[in-house]
Amino acid sequence: MTTTAASRFESNSTASNMCGFTLMNSQVGVLIAHVLERLDNVEVTHLPSMIRVDGRGRFDVVYADVDEEAGEEEGWFNAAEFEEAMSTHYGRMVHLDDRTIMFANPEDAAEYLDFDLKPVAQNPVS
Repeated sequence: MTTTAASRFESNSTASNMCGFTLMNSQVGVLIAHVLERLDNVEVTHLPSMIRVDGRGRFDVVYADVDEEAGEEEGWFNAAEFEEAMSTHYGRMVHLDDRTIMFANPEDAAEYLDFDLKPVAQNPVS
């Protein structure tokens, strides 16, 4: 009888409670990363060509905080600037006027997405 070692690439469908995105390793990307590194539930990994941002539960990218980090006037950083610096994301992302919110669980974002969590009765097909 032979046994096979468990693969580190094995599928796992349990919820991770994680969300995040990757940023370009640019001046703006580094500014965003510096702001987010201060959050307790966020881990930032600087790589040669990108910056990986992983958060647990929910975290906010507050535009005014990025403005301050850059030494710019309020309103310099916005959702368009964020989208330009970001390349991909996982979890739910909600853009508001003053921040972008990342959610690990879709239920937590329901109020922002106009998503009703109540089950809908289905009519059986005759």
